[in-house]
Amino acid sequence: MREFGKILRKAAQLTQSGNFKEASSALMEGLGTATSMPRTRERPAAPPGRFLWRDHDGPTGTRRYKLYVPAGYRGQEMPLLLMLHGCTQAPDDFAEGTRMNHLAEDLQILVAYPAQAGAANPQRCWNWFRKEDQAQGSGEPAIMAGIVEDIMRDYGVDRRRIFAAGHSAGGAAAMVLGQTYPSLFAAVGVNAGLPFKSATNAAQALSVMREGPSLANLPPGVGHPTIVFHGAVDKTVNPANARAIIAQALGPNPGVRAVVDELGTGTRRPVERTRYLDSAGRLRAELWLVEGLGHAWSGGETLASHTDPRGPDASREMLRFFLEQPTDS
Repeated sequence: MREFGKILRKAAQLTQSGNFKEASSALMEGLGTATSMPRTRERPAAPPGRFLWRDHDGPTGTRRYKLYVPAGYRGQEMPLLLMLHGCTQAPDDFAEGTRMNHLAEDLQILVAYPAQAGAANPQRCWNWFRKEDQAQGSGEPAIMAGIVEDIMRDYGVDRRRIFAAGHSAGGAAAMVLGQTYPSLFAAVGVNAGLPFKSATNAAQALSVMREGPSLANLPPGVGHPTIVFHGAVDKTVNPANARAIIAQALGPNPGVRAVVDELGTGTRRPVERTRYLDSAGRLRAELWLVEGLGHAWSGGETLASHTDPRGPDASREMLRFFLEQPTDS
């Protein structure tokens, strides 16, 4: 992590001298060099469904994406999950690291993995911190919504069960989608991400990543079902961001109560899980703060980047949270 600290200091110096473009590049380099677990074991067999490259071409931009279609798909409606990778990652790496396709095969879920274009961000980070990428009908949020619309056009999708999740910059982008398209995405999952509009330029993004957000300056959330995983020792994105995400996700929900559990996880890392229930007893949000976890996808596959297999299974828990959400709200 010493190398990442050097990158942050370089970005801070560039920001102070007014070189915001160079600071942005340094910032994204830092996100891309966060440590991951060593790759030590054989690659597991791929699930039996189809994993297809597709292209989206819309009014606000184009992106390639991969779509996992379970082997049992015969035109019936299925839930759809949009998975947003972190910096330097790509769909195949992210799918392998999260093992989401294996779970999707078991649960019969379509999973889409948009690929960030190098022309849009040299480190292939989603641009969660830019104003033009923080609004409905604009920039990358509109592209993501367009990808969902493409899939709904060509496949059977349960429109009540469309979700978004992501890691790091992808987690921040998933949070943007939940806040800008709450009627499209029924719930979101954020792993090591940041709150909506916690930054509107690269300099602010650097500060929020390092220090955490200013709660007084965050816009109120719309109140949207959200599950958050964050490492208690994440040195890339300050864990304070996780609680700020929860505050936005709860939005104007009077009477919300928090239920805290200290979970022993056997051979996995221990975790403090907080469930947030509304006045009717419905689960509105969950926060999993994982002891000993750095900037990584909790419970992921060791052969992929930015994963820690010793954490609780974030992929499985996110899907559980998503599918528990009522379809009439």
